[in-house]
Amino acid sequence: MAHTPAIDVNQYRVQNRRRIDLADWSTDDNGGMAKRDPAVGLLFDELNGRLEELQELLYADGRHKLLVVIQATDTGGKDGTIRHVFDGVNPQGVRVASFKRPTDDELAHDYLWRVHRHTPRNGEIVIFNRSHYEDVLVVRVHGLVSGKQWQRRYGHIRDFERLLTDEGTTIVKFFLHISKDEQKERLQARLDEPEKHWKFDVADLKERNHWDDYQTAFADMLAETGTSDAPWYVVPADRKWYRNLVISTVLVDTLAALDLRFPDAEAGLDAIEIN
Repeated sequence: MAHTPAIDVNQYRVQNRRRIDLADWSTDDNGGMAKRDPAVGLLFDELNGRLEELQELLYADGRHKLLVVIQATDTGGKDGTIRHVFDGVNPQGVRVASFKRPTDDELAHDYLWRVHRHTPRNGEIVIFNRSHYEDVLVVRVHGLVSGKQWQRRYGHIRDFERLLTDEGTTIVKFFLHISKDEQKERLQARLDEPEKHWKFDVADLKERNHWDDYQTAFADMLAETGTSDAPWYVVPADRKWYRNLVISTVLVDTLAALDLRFPDAEAGLDAIEIN
């Protein structure tokens, strides 16, 4: 029987409030594994099955909640991550919140208003596909607010996430780290394959021109808002299969560390006989 490998996910975790240079972080790490190794397929199946079990237990327990934040550059793989990592998980207890360009109503409120109302309730997993972090990324790169304003937001976000964790939400955050060459290949694939044309947005090319600015903004985001209660993981994401393994491992480890248990059964069930 194939030996099931394991992944040391701590190597991808950003140390609390430590400055980083994303150029020092691999985008194409494979953990010494090969995609076609049967043991790798077995590992993913085991992780997926375990995640399904833990999600059901989280829902039944009803005392804990999990917020998963996913950030990336364009084509970074946010949608694919959600689709593959959570494949088979009961949708009754999992919800995805996607944050695109703010509406006029959202702009009329503080920038965290539209985010807070989507945070998870007890027993629920909520996945943020983009998030409140857009307000220290896009607005910074495009000069939509002053430097003083976006710099203040790091403190707001730390306090916001501390409020959530103090009130019982477990938070894990993933930055899907791809190379500029990989982004080029993914964008080109969307042009070359007609069935992927719907994914292509000319605006992505304009954003690509700001690649270096975004890398700096992402690095500052990771350093300023990675805390012990709401850690960031820089996930090497050029290889989609390895990206999925890393994220699945973190999620399984995170849920397994909670004090999850099924509620006590109603008294007298053993004596019931159904005719």
